[in-house]
Amino acid sequence: MVSVPAAADDAKHIGKGAEVLPLFDAHIHYKQPAWGPFPPKTVLELMDRSGVAMALVSSTPDEGTIRLWQYAPNRIVPELRPYHGDAGSSNWTKAEGMFDYIKKRLAAYPHTGIGEFHLHRVDPDDEPLLRQIAQLAKSKDVFIHVHSGKAPVDQLFSLEPALKIIWAHAGMSEPAEVVEKMMARYRNLYADTSYREGDILGSGEEIDPAWRRVLERFSDRFMVGSDTWVNGQWDSYAEIMDTNRQWLSQFSRPIAEAIAFRNAERLFGRKV
Repeated sequence: MVSVPAAADDAKHIGKGAEVLPLFDAHIHYKQPAWGPFPPKTVLELMDRSGVAMALVSSTPDEGTIRLWQYAPNRIVPELRPYHGDAGSSNWTKAEGMFDYIKKRLAAYPHTGIGEFHLHRVDPDDEPLLRQIAQLAKSKDVFIHVHSGKAPVDQLFSLEPALKIIWAHAGMSEPAEVVEKMMARYRNLYADTSYREGDILGSGEEIDPAWRRVLERFSDRFMVGSDTWVNGQWDSYAEIMDTNRQWLSQFSRPIAEAIAFRNAERLFGRKV
């Protein structure tokens, strides 16, 4: 267990206390191009240097996730990305045998979710597969981790209202006001903030007001993330996590701790 030292933070800002918070990175990929330059030992060292205690990992292909999980099962929380072979972000819902692949991988390994996968739009032809995935996720009590705008999230909840969804990048390009409305509408909607650091911090030194409002209102449903989708993200890992600490420092200790690691502890049944 990583201790959280006391700090002289006031009711509004944790301040420098954010520098010592353990982090749970809720958006890591360990894709095949990273396996050579960033072997598992190196990945864990990068996490250590940035104070990242645990991570939610999905990979293209899934073997990358399993490599990391087998190397450090106490620190890696695996989830199943459906991409493999010729099936990628733009065509995975059309790939032959996709549902069978997902079922087999979920049966073989302790994945806590299905994703992160992309849904670029609502395509009626995808509904049969998405319904199967939604029903499987519900039956196994695992998360759906989706990279999309608002409409595909609405679609997934319409297919199975009891789903637990992690909205990758907190909606990616959706404004904070839309994210807030979605959080208010769906009590089982969570989000990682990867790639939203610039939006949250805004153009100045203070948190963007709209993002402050949604992050404070739903502080029990957000998690930080890095999104190591290309090797350049691994090269910049320390800077990415430092930026997360920068915006976390502007919240109260309870909110900063919740987003940094406590929400992930609760959702994934782990202890940082």
